[in-house]
Amino acid sequence: MRKGRLAVVTVFGSLAVGLAACTVLSGRVYNSVLYDIVPWLVTGMVCVIPTVLCGKLETPRLSKCRNGCMQLFVFCVSTVLTIIYTVLCMAKVLPAEYIPTNGKMWVFHILTAILVEAVVFWNGMIRIYLTSEQLGIKWRGIGAVCGMIPVVNLVVLGKILRLTIGEVSFENDKVRLNRERNKEQICKTKYPILLVHGIFFRDFKLLNYWGRIPKELETNGAVLFYGNHQSAASVPACAQELDARIREIVAETGCEKVNVIAHSKGGLDMRYALSELGTDRYVASLTTINTPHRGCEFADYLLNIVPEKEQQSVAKAYNAVFKKLGDDSPDFLLGVKDLTASACKALNDKLHDAQGVLYQSVGSRQNVAGNGRFPLNYTYRLVKYFDGANDGLVGEKSFPWGADFKYLTVEGKRGISHGDVIDLNRENIPGFDVREFYVKLVHDLKTKGY
Repeated sequence: MRKGRLAVVTVFGSLAVGLAACTVLSGRVYNSVLYDIVPWLVTGMVCVIPTVLCGKLETPRLSKCRNGCMQLFVFCVSTVLTIIYTVLCMAKVLPAEYIPTNGKMWVFHILTAILVEAVVFWNGMIRIYLTSEQLGIKWRGIGAVCGMIPVVNLVVLGKILRLTIGEVSFENDKVRLNRERNKEQICKTKYPILLVHGIFFRDFKLLNYWGRIPKELETNGAVLFYGNHQSAASVPACAQELDARIREIVAETGCEKVNVIAHSKGGLDMRYALSELGTDRYVASLTTINTPHRGCEFADYLLNIVPEKEQQSVAKAYNAVFKKLGDDSPDFLLGVKDLTASACKALNDKLHDAQGVLYQSVGSRQNVAGNGRFPLNYTYRLVKYFDGANDGLVGEKSFPWGADFKYLTVEGKRGISHGDVIDLNRENIPGFDVREFYVKLVHDLKTKGY
């Protein structure tokens, strides 16, 4: 009830401010009510109609973000109307009684217009800067830098509005969808899910390797665990850690088995554990995501051309940093060497898929180098030269493994990179809903009895 009263007060308060602003902007009080009421109605409709069309939003954050978008839209419309009014006054097209009669009134009119528009603009900008998740550092920075450059600032404002309006609509639909299917618990599988990260990352609590995916899965009933293994080590070493982790989960929860979803090198680590360490008795399924099962030829190339001294220098620096971040015995070079095409061929000759475990795989394609996030925008061309079409790190021929393979991409220049497929950048990609993809992936495991 309080929210309803607040909404009414907000709407009518906005209309009242619009009326007052339109009156003040003229620099005088008009004799005709018509010239007051028309701009008042226009401003009011601009505020109210989008709210009616969009309907009720599901979260306060989205409501605040949409309100910020509306204020920026009002800023654009009212600025155009103010400019048109000023031009008509200067051209003396309007009746004389509605035109400022002296310099002081003109100065008052212009300064008041600038002040009111600035208040509306910054109110809207602050709202979306504080509530939008899709603007990111990039567009916040561009907005700040280009804000005072004429024409350019309008182009940037248009881009920011498109991003935030699209975000509000998309995220609101997702919240509503999850609420509608909440009782179904479509991701509540027979066995819990173990998420296994790839090389050069750890399972940090404050920076989730899997972006917004875990929350989405848990919202739909999934029970999740993490591998918690080192960021960089050999395949056998990581496999040992994952085997111990899985046995720990089974012993503590009594779940008997887990379903493993492993990204990048994590897929190789898990295949080794299943084949060589007896972990298969505790694993129902293994889904590898963008795993280089046949290695990366560009990794062979880099290790051949980079001098040993430089390799050791990079490895020493990396290992020192990640020891401080929690790794027991990180080994940068062994981790990289196990991703080469030659090492993966030797691994494939040695390993055999475990009986009774469902193996399936996923791969994706980045379409253009420039649309990959750092550093994939630099590695894409090098990988393409050696491995053909790729996700910025791994060639598409290396992805398939197991009974089922899903290949992901989108039309146009964007594509889906090695990082996009785990929501590393928390970015909504047109044509690919990464969170919903994982919901369907886990729901499929549930449907199959896993």
